[in-house]
Amino acid sequence: MSYTVSRVQWEQAAPLLKNVREQVFVCEWRIPKSIEFDKNDHLAQHVLACHDKTQEPVGTGRILSSGEVSRIAVLKYYRKEQVDKIIIQRLLTIAREMKLKEIFIYSPLDVRDYFRQFNFNTCGTVFMEAGMPKQKMTCQLNQISIEDYYFSH
Repeated sequence: MSYTVSRVQWEQAAPLLKNVREQVFVCEWRIPKSIEFDKNDHLAQHVLACHDKTQEPVGTGRILSSGEVSRIAVLKYYRKEQVDKIIIQRLLTIAREMKLKEIFIYSPLDVRDYFRQFNFNTCGTVFMEAGMPKQKMTCQLNQISIEDYYFSH
């Protein structure tokens, strides 16, 4: 299967982005809508992954001008297709276009070791978000190997 990941504006693509994120974060992860959708949606650069044959939206992600990468969501059926990998590749391209030096994520504690293999380092204290313990992890943009990169969420 093949997919296309496009940069989209929140104002035009919000229904498609929300649909994917609601299925993943609200329905599967049980994150309240009030937490999932925030003021940063209007400020972020968003990407939308669509199945090339059906044009169905299957994944999304966003990056803020601060360098925060977040809201990477892929519909359950498509997760084995590594759609998240092409989403993060597109977000990293956007980060480079924004001339960012560093990016960061708020990683769930149980996947910190996974992100360490890609040169992310923990930074700061553990905190709770939506009932989940997380910790900030940062990485210099020039230290990321896009070809080998794989995000699960």
